[in-house]
Amino acid sequence: MASINKQIPLYPLLLINFIGTLGFSIVLPFLIFLVIDFGGNAIIYGILAAMYPAFQLLGAPILGRWSDIYGRKKVLLISHGGTLLGWIFFLFALFLPVENLFNISSPFFGTFVITLPLLVLFFARSIDGITGGNISVANAYLADISSDENRSKNFGKMAISSNLGFIVGPALAGILGATIYQEILPVLAALVLSLITLIVIWFTLKESKFTVAQLTVPQQIPEKENVRKVFAQECKECYKIANPKKLRFHDVFKLNHILFLVILYFFIFLGFNIFYTSFPIYAVDGLKWTIIEMGIFYAVLSVIMVFVQGPVLRKALKKFSEEKLVIIGSIILGINFILFISNNNILIYGAAVLFAVGNGLMWPSFMSILSKSAGNVYQGFIQGVSSSFGSLASIIGLIIGGFLYNLIGGSTFLISGGIIFVVFIMSFRLLKVKE
Repeated sequence: MASINKQIPLYPLLLINFIGTLGFSIVLPFLIFLVIDFGGNAIIYGILAAMYPAFQLLGAPILGRWSDIYGRKKVLLISHGGTLLGWIFFLFALFLPVENLFNISSPFFGTFVITLPLLVLFFARSIDGITGGNISVANAYLADISSDENRSKNFGKMAISSNLGFIVGPALAGILGATIYQEILPVLAALVLSLITLIVIWFTLKESKFTVAQLTVPQQIPEKENVRKVFAQECKECYKIANPKKLRFHDVFKLNHILFLVILYFFIFLGFNIFYTSFPIYAVDGLKWTIIEMGIFYAVLSVIMVFVQGPVLRKALKKFSEEKLVIIGSIILGINFILFISNNNILIYGAAVLFAVGNGLMWPSFMSILSKSAGNVYQGFIQGVSSSFGSLASIIGLIIGGFLYNLIGGSTFLISGGIIFVVFIMSFRLLKVKE
């Protein structure tokens, strides 16, 4: 089975990832403007952004587990079907009248208005989130068809396809959003791209899933104390054969190193998402950027990441282990957030370069380490659980980011930097994971 999986082409998965990221990133340059136009503020923007990970927290482990049992392709179809439905409701919200349902004014939440289209946007993001296991299932699929030798390179290619989506998405948003139809065309484009993704999955993606019967070395988990262990002649840990259908949530953390890796996953996402919420607000409020300037920034950032996660990462892997690249990347990331405090565009773009280098070295390497530790049987479920912890961090980070920006402005980036420095310190333990 392993040899068969190696023959599965990677390009359909990369295309799916590219289209999915493009559809998501196409709304980034104008989402903050849309929320404000519909009566919201920075805090509402953070909460809206948190709706996707909040519902993904519930859906990702279930979808990941289903992908272990029933196959990756079926679950990817379900997931992207939910994304398509979410964009349909998102587009519908743009045609609704902006009617005030009720006003809120408080020292803590600020002043904002809840309107009908704003509520529909929340509903659209919730639908997309509950079926949003596409990333974790795609990562599990990639792990299925990767060997230990090409795993990091494959995750680097996956990251490149994501960043290419981030290049095209904001640029396309700037072009389409500049027309008289404003946000309607970019959202319609995202809807069409989601439909194309479903078609690509259906017709081009082959199933990659290992079944328990096909595994040459079944993964095992420690059993609870029982009579067999009491009367064992040797003091060895008793194990039971892995069965995805009977797997419980807490069983995942009995596997070697998984708990630590999931915690590290949490902190990485927490630092990122505090930044992801506060920076668009800072760009509009502090830097006075337009939609076009926002689109250019995201595109430039993604171009640099593509370069780093391509040739730079390939050369780095020849000199450094994946564990060391996580350490190096996290310290570079921590430094970049400090530079974002400046309102000087040169320093802002300098920070973007460091962000791209740090993230480009760290993230593919970390995902490769996680997939190796996950093994074959539980790959989808562990990716789903990790995604849930990332979603939990995203919820906290996205909401806190809005609150923090209201309180301390651009200094919020120091909070992100501090969290990533914690990741840097924790990452030294990865050297033991390799042993």
